[in-house]
Amino acid sequence: MLNRKLRMGMIGGGKDAFIGAIHRFAANMDGLIELCCGALSINPEIAADSGKMLFLPEDRTYTNYEDMIKKESALPEDKRIDFVTIVTPNFAHFAPAMMALEHGFNVVIEKPITFTLDEAKQLQQKVNETGLTLCLTHTYSGYPMVKQARQMVKEGAIGKVRKIWVEYPQGWLSKLSEREGNAQAAWRTDPKKSGKSGCMGDIGTHAAHLAKYITGLNLTHICADLNILVEGRHLDDDGNVLLKYDNGAAGCLMASQVAAGEENALKIRIYGEKGGLEWAQQEPNTLLVKWLDQPTQIFRAGGGYSYLSPFATKNCRTPGGHPEGYLEAFGNIYHNFAQTLSAKLSNSEPTEEMLDFPRVEDGIFGMAFIDKVVESSKSDVKWTKFEI
Repeated sequence: MLNRKLRMGMIGGGKDAFIGAIHRFAANMDGLIELCCGALSINPEIAADSGKMLFLPEDRTYTNYEDMIKKESALPEDKRIDFVTIVTPNFAHFAPAMMALEHGFNVVIEKPITFTLDEAKQLQQKVNETGLTLCLTHTYSGYPMVKQARQMVKEGAIGKVRKIWVEYPQGWLSKLSEREGNAQAAWRTDPKKSGKSGCMGDIGTHAAHLAKYITGLNLTHICADLNILVEGRHLDDDGNVLLKYDNGAAGCLMASQVAAGEENALKIRIYGEKGGLEWAQQEPNTLLVKWLDQPTQIFRAGGGYSYLSPFATKNCRTPGGHPEGYLEAFGNIYHNFAQTLSAKLSNSEPTEEMLDFPRVEDGIFGMAFIDKVVESSKSDVKWTKFEI
């Protein structure tokens, strides 16, 4: 492994941006990464103020990503950054990611990966051409008990998967907040900035990825119903999707941002021939394991429990009973990405546990999911074939 920290540059995520601070916190969590430069806002004043706030050198505080990538790539090898983190709105993902890859920089990027499926496929081609690493921050795959559920399914503990229920209700868009000065609501409900779907693109993709990550199953058909339930909104704020998988399993996915009173109540239930698994994001240290012929078991993160898989224990950070949550899950994604990148840069092979983070293929799945959900919702045909 490298005997130094990885050097990171950030695009977007200035002083008033929620997700930029989350990324910086997660990247800092294990002491493997340092922020060295940034193009933190398209507003030059905010970019400069944000650089000062983060103690970045003036000559490495940029006012646009093009200058940052060009100037960083011209620096000596022992000074230039190793990777770029992109935390801009959806429409501004593709261009900086492609330019970073073309200049030899690895990439961490917010989901959804791009604005369109075609853009995502272009990034995949560039990643394959360059051999660089792209990490997609599907946060919920970073939780230890999600990883435990995945390994249990993979090892056949609950038998062949038959049924998947996954839901993600939020209530924060129950009013027309985009017209009331809420900047997060404004861009997320704007088709020019968010894309062709609102709720399903924002949180429905998280639910779909969680189901795929845990079960390893591929979608074959979907039947979707998207709704705009707040009058005056331009993109869906609610939706329901029936799912069919390649092993014959059936599924239901619900995502809503108008479920008044809900926070981030992501929950998944998976049922196989011998038992079931249940995990909820708001109680993330617990995994319920249900059996046909014995009482439900409660699996808990931490504590060095012998029944936990190495994938779960590698991503546990505290002893049992000390809560770990969203920030730690985010940190796990950065940690695994950092270990993978350090191994590659030192010409060694990353372990399977290091490689356990979402990549460009997950981004392509997410963009295809958005496309097909919108297509299905507009169609009078019951089932829409899921193809990428």
